[in-house]
Amino acid sequence: MKKGDIFEGKVIRTEFPNKGIIDIEGQKVIVKNALEGQVVRFSINKKRRDKVEGRLLEVIEPSPLEQPAACKHFGICGGCRYQNLSYEQQLDLKKRQVEELIEKNGLSFDIENIYGSPITEGYRNKMEFTFGDEEKDGPLALGMHKKNSFYDIVTLDDCRIVDPDFNVLLQAILKYFKEKGETYFHKIRHEGFLRHLVMRRSVKTGDILINLVTTTQSRLDESEFVNMILSQKIDGKVVGILHTLNDNLADVVQSDETKTLYGQDYFYEYLYNMRFKISPFSFFQTNTLGAEVLYDQVREYVGETKDKLVYDLYTGTGTIAQMLAPVASKVVGVEIVEEAVEAAKKNAVDNHLDNCEFIAGDVLKVVDNLTQKPDILVLDPPRDGIHPKALTKIINFNVDEMVYVSCKPTSLMRDLLVFREAGYEVKRACLVDMFPGTVHVETVVLLSQQKPDDVIEVDLDLDELDITSAESKATYQEIKDYVLKEFGLKVSTLYISQIKRKCGIEVGEHYNLSQKDNQKVPQCPKEKEDAIRAALEHFAMI
Repeated sequence: MKKGDIFEGKVIRTEFPNKGIIDIEGQKVIVKNALEGQVVRFSINKKRRDKVEGRLLEVIEPSPLEQPAACKHFGICGGCRYQNLSYEQQLDLKKRQVEELIEKNGLSFDIENIYGSPITEGYRNKMEFTFGDEEKDGPLALGMHKKNSFYDIVTLDDCRIVDPDFNVLLQAILKYFKEKGETYFHKIRHEGFLRHLVMRRSVKTGDILINLVTTTQSRLDESEFVNMILSQKIDGKVVGILHTLNDNLADVVQSDETKTLYGQDYFYEYLYNMRFKISPFSFFQTNTLGAEVLYDQVREYVGETKDKLVYDLYTGTGTIAQMLAPVASKVVGVEIVEEAVEAAKKNAVDNHLDNCEFIAGDVLKVVDNLTQKPDILVLDPPRDGIHPKALTKIINFNVDEMVYVSCKPTSLMRDLLVFREAGYEVKRACLVDMFPGTVHVETVVLLSQQKPDDVIEVDLDLDELDITSAESKATYQEIKDYVLKEFGLKVSTLYISQIKRKCGIEVGEHYNLSQKDNQKVPQCPKEKEDAIRAALEHFAMI
């Protein structure tokens, strides 16, 4: 088996997030976007000593699980991957994938339930569309990236996961710029005008905010553009039209300058009879009705908050913080996006909450200034999880319980392993499907610190155990301190674990590593290995 070889095989299972697993002569091959039960043809595009990946070429036989997808763009658009499954099958698959990740990472806890989204179509309240072309030098397109493509764009005229108003407005805006002969921003040549179209909508009111993102390489006829949009027949109401200028080379939506061409630069969304002001760049859950299901679980896991201090880290626009504030002594929210923090402060005032404090800054740095110990921590980090250094500081709060809300199960598992080493265990866990048709799923876990009182007392005859006092007491930190004192060397937990394994001492894996796949794990240098061995001998561990 070598790169470029073509094989056929049956997908035996689908691992998170969309990895089809195929067995070829005893060799595990990962083929993305292949569904369990399918017979597929694929080519080997990556081969390493411990990993083989293939690129899907053709589905020869469909899976018995498959059904016709409702969206005509399915299979071409890179947005949705599970629309060819019934919703019940999607939920079953997502739950099983997370359960397999739990087992694979050596963790042990049950998923209580997976809660589905109240609606499975038209649920997204925000969508970022990209200008480009469907093929090289083709006509202007506006939509989502093609599956497995960084450059090609699929024009969406009937996307099923957004409100139908979005489809109407997208088509009108695309037609307008085609007639104008405007060009899209070319990622390689760094030439062109049109970059992104961002639309947001309040599910509860139907108010719509439109943000056109361009470079400064051409000029927009602002009044004509506004009049064109306002002339469209839609069910909702356009309350704001914005124009964001962005000359940055990175393919992300960001603002050098944002102008309000019409109306206002915000709208209001409602959750739990509370009002939240949503601005162009502030974070808010993209599935409003699903968010209510998610936050129901968060509130249940947080439990009694009367007279308690709650820290809501990665608070966004403060939805969780304000949801808990009426029944808490005080809630402190931390968020890195300053605009989101300003919105959170205004939302708290609008909702008549005077016990909320919102701090703008990176959690990694802000927690150093939070000197008061909270009673409960709520963590809702970005997809990549919690920064390792911030994780250590969070653990140092030494709270009895935490609620962790995660939108990426693999990041969650990595962080849970660190929490376990610090003495926390998962007390409860559930899933909430905020993204029907896609591979994504939210996980909510309740972490509880295991106190000495929680330990079961067992009578042991120490004479029958082959263990010394030093073995049972020597910690990683003690080994580090000894090596530094005696040899003047700094050694990491990873290096100590490596040498312990060499010496036949059973240890857990070190998970505080890069989140990239196939990262190179540094090996302990000879000088440090000798020093660590000397420390192990000193503590009578070898």
